[in-house]
Amino acid sequence: MTKLPMPNQMEHEHSSEAIRRRLESGPTHNYLRDWIYGGIDGAVTTLAVVTGVAGAQLSKWIILALGFANLFADGFSMAASNYLGTKAERDDWRRLEGIEHRHIDLAPEGEREEVRQIFERKGFEGDDLERIVHLVTSDRERWVQTMLTDEYGLPHEIRSPWIAALSTFTAFLICGLVPLLPYLLWTEQSLMVSVVLTGTVFLTIGSIKSRWSTSPWWHSGMTTLLVGAIAALLAYFTGLMVKQLLS
Repeated sequence: MTKLPMPNQMEHEHSSEAIRRRLESGPTHNYLRDWIYGGIDGAVTTLAVVTGVAGAQLSKWIILALGFANLFADGFSMAASNYLGTKAERDDWRRLEGIEHRHIDLAPEGEREEVRQIFERKGFEGDDLERIVHLVTSDRERWVQTMLTDEYGLPHEIRSPWIAALSTFTAFLICGLVPLLPYLLWTEQSLMVSVVLTGTVFLTIGSIKSRWSTSPWWHSGMTTLLVGAIAALLAYFTGLMVKQLLS
């Protein structure tokens, strides 16, 4: 079942002034993926620590020690990995940009032919095709950007690695802290409360995620909850097995 907009409903205005403001602000980067990635992983791994240690029937102090160690060490590791991965994308973007500038200097006619064939594949021909080639190649920055987008399939600009890493780390800490809260507060039935609270986090993240997809909120929420439940069960029964083997 897909979630479709109402026939008479549009996502933004289409007046001349609204279009001008939207285009002048430029494309915006979306860091939702980084936040969801960090949030789900933080909740999953911390809950796995909690259920694994609980399955081994160890003390609450051990749960807290291992939980907070995972919270900061794994959270930093994920943020660092996301930073390095996003930075690698940016470095590759700049490398290819340099290649295109060099190719324009060394073989401008060959680069014009690439532009010609790119737009020919889009259905342009004749005078219209030659006019487009002239317009694109008359501005060097527009020429290079066209090649990066149409030849290499790159976005107009790569996201900030710092914001991507911070989004992942923040989400990891916030969502990963939830499974530990009952043990910090010494709540009765801490494990059960921890599982329920973390399940709520999974449902919430999945439901929010559905806003940027075609899935209904309940489907996205239940899918995310299922992923967390499988991880928690695996960790719990692993802890039980280790307890049995060592006892």
